[in-house]
Amino acid sequence: MAAYLVRRLWQMIPTLLGVVLLVFFLFKKFGNDPALILGGMNASAEQIEAIRDQLGLNKPVWEQLLIFLKQIVTFDWGKSWATSEPVANLFATRLPATLTVTVPILVLEVVLAIPFALAVATVRGSLTDRAVMICTTVAVSISLLVYVILAQYVFAFRLGWFPVQGWTGSVWTNLTTYAPLPILVAVAVSLAPQIRLYRSFFLDELGHDYVRTARAKGLTEGTVLLKHVLRNALIPILTNVSVLVPGVLVGSFLIEVFFSIPGLGRELYLAVNRGDYPVIQAFAIYLAALTMTVNLLVDVLYKVVDPRVVFK
Repeated sequence: MAAYLVRRLWQMIPTLLGVVLLVFFLFKKFGNDPALILGGMNASAEQIEAIRDQLGLNKPVWEQLLIFLKQIVTFDWGKSWATSEPVANLFATRLPATLTVTVPILVLEVVLAIPFALAVATVRGSLTDRAVMICTTVAVSISLLVYVILAQYVFAFRLGWFPVQGWTGSVWTNLTTYAPLPILVAVAVSLAPQIRLYRSFFLDELGHDYVRTARAKGLTEGTVLLKHVLRNALIPILTNVSVLVPGVLVGSFLIEVFFSIPGLGRELYLAVNRGDYPVIQAFAIYLAALTMTVNLLVDVLYKVVDPRVVFK
């Protein structure tokens, strides 16, 4: 296990370096001139040149790349071009709001989708199964914006159960007052495709010979489903979760924008509109590092779920 972890961590270095090079050269090739963005429309040529010199844009490309690598290693991304706030501080202060929304979304998606999909898979072909498949198909076809508008109108405006917008410095107040409606919307959007996917995983396991053998031995249906079917289906489910984590993070950004939650998503949205490259670059690198870390943790969980898994 230790040797495998060391090897995987070592392999992450060139992968992350590739992402760094891609981000750096994409911004150099297709991005607008940062000096023009910062200087504004009325800036003189001398002011533009002074800004380029201050940002190091007049230096050779290889030297600019070294500066970028130094920022990544030291976690010092400089300051936001729009607000002059240190990018590291911006991420540290906005991350709690994002986690307050994304963590419950991820947990509820998995906790609700697995038992629901397992229950539907056991009655395959029945009226219940067909009704659930129709409902999930319709739910997948509806836009996120429709969910947001309906939820705000019904639960906030008509029923008055939740506020439409708002956020405080108290985690408990946010979790109990302001976060439930955004979480409800996000879970409602993502639950349908997860149920359909997990149902297919369970149906695949239910068709194997070991299930018929377990039933022939006299095991109860609950034991067969929980001890055998669910356990074997956890491998593809964990694989899906590894993809789901970055997806939930990115998807929650739209929720943050719609509900004015002061998290990373709303900050990234503003950064894109302003052309705030330091914030965008930092987020791209952090997201890549998060994705690789989650994949590594899921690979380790494979061994926990199924001891027969061998690391190579």
